[in-house]
Amino acid sequence: MNIDWEAKEYAAKFNFVPQYGKGVMELITAPAGSCVLDLGCGNGTLTRQLADEGFKVRGMDASPELINLARTTYPDLDFDEGDATDFHLQNKVDVIFSNAVFHWIDRDKQPLLIHCIADSLVENGELVCEFGGYGNNARIHYALQTEFAKNGLSYRMPFYFPTIGEYAPLLEQEGLQVRFATLFDRMTELKGEDGLADWIKMFVKTPFTGMDSSLKDHIIHKTVQSLKQTLYQEGKWYADYVRLRIRAVKTRC
Repeated sequence: MNIDWEAKEYAAKFNFVPQYGKGVMELITAPAGSCVLDLGCGNGTLTRQLADEGFKVRGMDASPELINLARTTYPDLDFDEGDATDFHLQNKVDVIFSNAVFHWIDRDKQPLLIHCIADSLVENGELVCEFGGYGNNARIHYALQTEFAKNGLSYRMPFYFPTIGEYAPLLEQEGLQVRFATLFDRMTELKGEDGLADWIKMFVKTPFTGMDSSLKDHIIHKTVQSLKQTLYQEGKWYADYVRLRIRAVKTRC
């Protein structure tokens, strides 16, 4: 993961992330009572929902801030701090569920992520996930790139947003047969008059690493101004999300 989370602000201003995860859960075909790993569980909101659906679930996340918040909020559930690209489960699970996580992992580390997932599933176990797909937040990232360039700086895309055709072979190389995949647009409402600026400050951190705070504020301000015509509608800010939703089954041990 390439981000340090501000856990309480994330929970307060960006609760739409786990809210949309409810639809991803509906792809799970395993019956109640099955063992589930919520990979990249964040503050545990969806881990709680999975438990309420009758699954035996535990959460894992690389962020100590979010794991501490999850443990405090849901003390009856089990949470582990762990790296999605380097973990091993002593007891394999029936389902690995993940929402809004995989795009945070660099392209060259995706095979490590998928290997860990395949290794942690029982035979015929399923991966159910959603993350940013090709074109995700393209307007925002293009506007940021433009403002960086105006200030003599290069903008490094901090995310990995694949197509279905790019990602499915990575899964199948590890014996995870893709049974369902869809790439779809989802304009997403942001909270408050400063919704877009807050979104950039929360989610787009690494390109600003080491930058003077006044220059950072200037770039964000100009980026927001440039996007007002397209992403500010009827008094509300939106982010131009594109999501990749997948269900894959482990067919090889």
